[in-house]
Amino acid sequence: MKGSDALVNMLEQVGVEVIFGLCGDTSLPFYESLYKQKSSLKHILTRDERSAAYMADAYARVSGRVGVCEGPSGGGVTYIIPGVAEANQSSVPMVVFTTDIDTRHRGRGTLTELDQGAIFRSLTLWTQTPSHADQLPWTVREAFRRVTTGRLGAVHIGLPFDIQESNVPDGDIYIDSRYARYPAQRVAPEADVVRKVTSLLLESSSPVIVAGAGVLRSEAWTELRSLAELLGCPVATSISGKGALPETHPFALGVIGSNGGLGYRHEFVKKADLVFFVGCHTGSVTTDKWTLPPNGSTNVIQLDVEASRIGLNYQLIQGIVADAKLGLAALVDEVSNRLGGKSDAKVDHEVIATARESQIHEIGEFESDAVPIRPERFVTELSRVLPDDAIVMADPGTPTPYLAAYLRMPQAGRWFAAPRAHGALGYALPAVVGAYHARPQSKIVGVIGDGGFAMAAGELETIVRLQLPVVIIVLTNSCYGWIKAGQKARGDHYFGVDFSTINHAQVAQAFGIDGIRVEDPDQLNPVLREAIDSQSPTLVDVVIQPLHEAKAPVSKWIA
Repeated sequence: MKGSDALVNMLEQVGVEVIFGLCGDTSLPFYESLYKQKSSLKHILTRDERSAAYMADAYARVSGRVGVCEGPSGGGVTYIIPGVAEANQSSVPMVVFTTDIDTRHRGRGTLTELDQGAIFRSLTLWTQTPSHADQLPWTVREAFRRVTTGRLGAVHIGLPFDIQESNVPDGDIYIDSRYARYPAQRVAPEADVVRKVTSLLLESSSPVIVAGAGVLRSEAWTELRSLAELLGCPVATSISGKGALPETHPFALGVIGSNGGLGYRHEFVKKADLVFFVGCHTGSVTTDKWTLPPNGSTNVIQLDVEASRIGLNYQLIQGIVADAKLGLAALVDEVSNRLGGKSDAKVDHEVIATARESQIHEIGEFESDAVPIRPERFVTELSRVLPDDAIVMADPGTPTPYLAAYLRMPQAGRWFAAPRAHGALGYALPAVVGAYHARPQSKIVGVIGDGGFAMAAGELETIVRLQLPVVIIVLTNSCYGWIKAGQKARGDHYFGVDFSTINHAQVAQAFGIDGIRVEDPDQLNPVLREAIDSQSPTLVDVVIQPLHEAKAPVSKWIA
């Protein structure tokens, strides 16, 4: 069987449902195989390789399956990099294929020639380019195994033109379908470590759990809730862990850290005598540069599937190497046995509710009639119209701190995503395409700033072509708001951050999408409700207060 046919065959065998990408000269054999085999594999043509990677990222985050994207050599490789780097650093399972020139033409100045292995080596868990067609099946098997076991992230396969055209032995074309979902294999905790951690948790008088993306990747939200309720313990999350516990739960604090964290939540962490990080990398954003809690001042426990992450940023009294679901389940069993099935009320949940209401009252913009529309009012009205099972894709910049801080996810699970590893603009618009293919029965909403919109607007054509009933919300403030707010914090000098105002509703209409512009806060609710109820793609352009004038929940600006 020809190499490109073998690849399509193996993708079908492993259970890949959809692949995002676009063709180039070096990809012609692969596309011929997709067409010729009448594959069940659904190919989504994107308008940019970067978008293909963002779509695969969002698909993987929402579905629990491996995201797959592809692109051609040369410019296709350099364009696809942002989404691959984001997925890898955010522990999102992704397999990326990039086709390449004929191996016999290397080193001769061939058009689009790049050392793809060197480029992807620092961006992925693993990269491999077969030098002979016989190596292709093993390479594909190994890629899917690596991306779904142990530490999650992105892997890369290079596909030279001649390898696609060469014959592969039919007997080598097989793959284990377990590796289409993650985690395909789970790491259980050591029993004596579980007993030690249980003792520490029960002896603590004011513990706080901080849940990261690992809880969502491992589907451990049921176990997390059980442990929190047994301990009577507050649960905070990273942005990437948002939704690990329903944010309407009495013990839910919500997102903490420098981007979207609120003061009352941080006080619980600072006053805790023990902080338990679960599936959280303890990076600079979640810990507000390791001040939540201050390093060395609080007892810290960390559970992570990757041993090298344990104790990376904090001195620990105990570490647990385990999958979040198995690790939390073991702790729930041990805590429950010791408590005799009863709960240990560490914190009165009414204290959490009172602290939240006090801070919300202090901020005071949630029902504001001011113009431009206040971001807090926007989140209020969005919350009122979103179905409980809606999925929200947030772009970096203006949307992230407000949605992280104030949008309360009513159900635990994979309902929210924001790219927080590298924070590249332009994620949310293509991400809605990936999220839709992961869960078409849910309403998919993408919230993006006008800076990010301009970087990804071409995917409006993709949305129209596929007739996806998604909602795109553009927060318009005619500047790179995050950077402008940062410049204000350094002394009110603005340079290189302002651009022209665009009517994004009219842009959407030019693509064939229903577009509505909102400047009056009283129109927000009916317009957003109409967009949510629509069975056609809709874009809502909201003229909003810029970040440098607002009360954004970003610690460095507040300070």
